[in-house]
Amino acid sequence: MTVSPLPRLGDVVLGRDVAGRTLRISGHPASGRVVLSIWQDSTCRATVRLAPEDVPHVVEMLTRAAVTTADVPEAGSAG
Repeated sequence: MTVSPLPRLGDVVLGRDVAGRTLRISGHPASGRVVLSIWQDSTCRATVRLAPEDVPHVVEMLTRAAVTTADVPEAGSAG
């Protein structure tokens, strides 16, 4: 898939592990979907289309997964 214009409803998050990797988040009211797509430079590598009612669960899971270094036990500790 080639580059499409950036969404009017949404944003782009830069990846921190691979140069040129981004996550595009876009709202599509006409189709009733929120689209998450992973891009490598100008190529779309993967897309997930969510129903609006799925978004709160995804946000909750992202929030739970967002750990800080204080949340991660040191190697060899009992936890």
